[in-house]
Amino acid sequence: MDHYDVAIVGYGPAGATLANLLAECGLEVIVLERETAAYHLPRAVHFDAEVMRVFQWIGIADAMEPMTALHPGMRFIDRDGKLLLDWPRPQGTGPQGWRANYRFHQPDLEKLLRDRAAEKASVTVRTRADVFFVEDKGAEVELRFEDMSRGKVERITAKFVVGCDGARSIIRRYIDTGMEDYGFHERWLVIDVILNEDKPALGDHSIQYCVPERPSTYVRGPGMRRRWEITVRPEEDSVEIAKPERVWELLSPWLKPEEATLERTAVYVFHSLVADDWRRGRLLLAGDACHQTPPFMGQGMCAGTRDVANLYWKLALVCKGIVAGAAAEALLDSYESERKPNAREYITTAVRLGGLINTCGTEAALRSALPSANGSARMESIAPPIGPGLGIGEKAGRLFGQPRLADGRWMDGPFKHRFVVVAEADLAEGLVLPPGVGLVTTATSPDAADHLARLGTRATVLRPDRHTLGAANTREELEALLGRILPNPIDVQEPEMV
Repeated sequence: MDHYDVAIVGYGPAGATLANLLAECGLEVIVLERETAAYHLPRAVHFDAEVMRVFQWIGIADAMEPMTALHPGMRFIDRDGKLLLDWPRPQGTGPQGWRANYRFHQPDLEKLLRDRAAEKASVTVRTRADVFFVEDKGAEVELRFEDMSRGKVERITAKFVVGCDGARSIIRRYIDTGMEDYGFHERWLVIDVILNEDKPALGDHSIQYCVPERPSTYVRGPGMRRRWEITVRPEEDSVEIAKPERVWELLSPWLKPEEATLERTAVYVFHSLVADDWRRGRLLLAGDACHQTPPFMGQGMCAGTRDVANLYWKLALVCKGIVAGAAAEALLDSYESERKPNAREYITTAVRLGGLINTCGTEAALRSALPSANGSARMESIAPPIGPGLGIGEKAGRLFGQPRLADGRWMDGPFKHRFVVVAEADLAEGLVLPPGVGLVTTATSPDAADHLARLGTRATVLRPDRHTLGAANTREELEALLGRILPNPIDVQEPEMV
């Protein structure tokens, strides 16, 4: 019976990203996917700078960026075409080293992720693998799956199993957890089209049409791809409304049949759910398996990527035996305690926003629903900190930016999957670092001071997922933080200082 460090059930973006990250840390990984190939039609259409930074770690960001479209922001329009609220997104390179937001075609991303995983000898991918039995035996997990290409039942074991298997997750069933319900359950018709030629009048902004009898959303994709999401009324039939003649009738305010080709129409039920338990023993959940959100914030796939970025290095430390016993249990428990509040905040904000779109929200109400709105109704990106877990102090759990190094490289290049100290030069002088920990100072990075000022501190310790372990303003506070650093999830002989 073959044995692996981690078995991943599900090979969507979350599962593929996790497989790549774990393999880079030297783990033996198997991915079990029921389908033969990645879904060929678009689903998710948005990700942000935090997610692109994770793709940078994997090594696909530079290939992905040219495939994306600019995203200037979102506008909220009432039935008369009046602008209720403008939510601009920053353009150009931001603190994470990437643009704030991207519009993309999911099959392009999935191909890059899968091609990258195929280059890694420690990743085994089994498609047409239908998992039907999971048993946590204490020291390992046994899985049974049917190879549907030949009707054969196979067995494997793994130290841990991560369910990245979507809303109907079989791993969630074995964890036997309930779901927190935030009350949003609506049918929406999703329409993807490919324009025959560009139609500038549609614009580049995402637009939320706040029309109570028929709320809808317009999204620009890369190239000639465009999407509309249109609410389905209670009395309407899901099959009938998705037929081409009805679809073109609904699109008539924006588009004529001769101007585009329908790529996909489907009715989805948008939910707002968060699993009560994200871990039981050696079974864990990530992505849609543990949270589902309405699409109004564009954070569905982003949340799954954040999950696996938080989880991968913790699994690596435990699988390698670097962290063991009670410390390993606490480390793995920190995954849920950190990620769940962050995911919940995004989902509840999306629910509030969806409710206002459905009821033709006013400018004031929309700004109230999105607390980062300022007096001029222009909003910054919302990025709540992660919940309590490994951090120390009130500035723990904040996503830190990516300083540019003196040689022009971004920080995450030489320090990938490692803890890093970022500090003012005088505070770091003579500092003794734990093995493998990187050091970036205001003397060796042209913009480290700006990143520290944004956090409001003189020094910080960054985890491999680039959230702050804590902040320090004195040498004593910094040395106390150093004492809380865990070993790196990859083997590093000597610390690198730049």
